[in-house]
Amino acid sequence: MVDVLPLVEARLRTALGAPDARAAVTFLGTDRVEVLRFQEGDVVRYATLGMSAQPMSDPTAMLADPVAGPRAELVLSVRAGLAETDKVLRPLAVLAASPQVEGVVVAPGASLDVGEPLWPGAPFTSVLVAEPGGLVEDLELDAPLDPVRFLPLLPMTPNEAAWKRVHGAQAIQERWLTNGTDLRDPSRRSVPLE
Repeated sequence: MVDVLPLVEARLRTALGAPDARAAVTFLGTDRVEVLRFQEGDVVRYATLGMSAQPMSDPTAMLADPVAGPRAELVLSVRAGLAETDKVLRPLAVLAASPQVEGVVVAPGASLDVGEPLWPGAPFTSVLVAEPGGLVEDLELDAPLDPVRFLPLLPMTPNEAAWKRVHGAQAIQERWLTNGTDLRDPSRRSVPLE
């Protein structure tokens, strides 16, 4: 089996530059997950490294396929210096470990909730998983391995998350776009939902 993590880190470095910090978290019964921090101007990006080591498998499958299945890493971008966003490392690692721990497949359009603020004082407890391919290109792996997709995370307030559950991912994204919402603002308020 090929170790995909060095290839994933190389792709992150190519797209985002050298990380200026990294932290590792290990949960009982799971592989280690690292979170890398990249600073670019007034934006700080946090990317997981470790989620893609194993393919995500269908939670209804009797046995997890060790080769086939989607692979992904998570990327969160926020404005630097406006909040204690470095405290997002543990919640991000929890989200990255969720495929191993809970047997979920993380895909665009999904909501992921950590049940607590993403960082101290954050108005967000969950994120919307956005479409990949913009910031970091997919990493193609040799067949039969699926490519690694780098999934952007968009923080959601509890009201936005509830509204998204009813109306769908596309509707909340359109609402953000219509209102000119700065999704990188770590202290933004909920978008008007009437």
